[in-house]
Amino acid sequence: MSHDSGNGAPVAPSNFLRGIIEADQRSGKYAARVNRQGVVLPSVITRFPPEPNGYLHIGHAKSICLNFGLARDYGGRCHLRFDDTNPTKEEQEYVDTIIDSVEWLGFSWRDTQGEHKYFASDHFDLMYEMAEWLVNAGHAYVDSQSAEEMAANRGSFVEPGKNSRFRDRPAEESLDLLRKMKAGEFKLLGQRLREKSAFGQTRQNPVVERAMILKLQRANRVRNIFDGI
Repeated sequence: MSHDSGNGAPVAPSNFLRGIIEADQRSGKYAARVNRQGVVLPSVITRFPPEPNGYLHIGHAKSICLNFGLARDYGGRCHLRFDDTNPTKEEQEYVDTIIDSVEWLGFSWRDTQGEHKYFASDHFDLMYEMAEWLVNAGHAYVDSQSAEEMAANRGSFVEPGKNSRFRDRPAEESLDLLRKMKAGEFKLLGQRLREKSAFGQTRQNPVVERAMILKLQRANRVRNIFDGI
């Protein structure tokens, strides 16, 4: 937070993030937030969302210090939220080293309201429900392009991507394929759920889910659809 300069004048925030936080605190923008149990939440909540697919580097350390540091300085909290959505590249060893690194840097994800260490994989069922909603609402579709078609249509930073020929398939057809993806009928990346972004950008519609059959380490169970990011 901004400290007194010594002559009674407040010191300007040292960066734009602190400026935003301090403006929100002055206005009371997030002062009355509560969780589902009606417990008042801190006005500042940040997160550090690593993917446990390797050891942390200096950029991660900077992000840890930024997010946990801002939460500490403004009386808030920081969530340690693992983006464990691609088990082909993730190991428990990396989860453990990330936890050790955060603590070694002097930070904690715990506060008086409990422990705030989370895993995205705990919410896969909810993500799937949201995927069906996106299809029904016309915001997503199942893309059945081959790898060669995707490469040809992807576009670049100087050439716009091209629409998939499956972009306008009926929602009912996409839903049927999505449910088959969930049931494990597509063994390896044969289908993808894509967001229907407005076209004209330089890249293809982003992938929301991919069809794969993989074992979730933490849940010790098999899952057939995974985050496509």
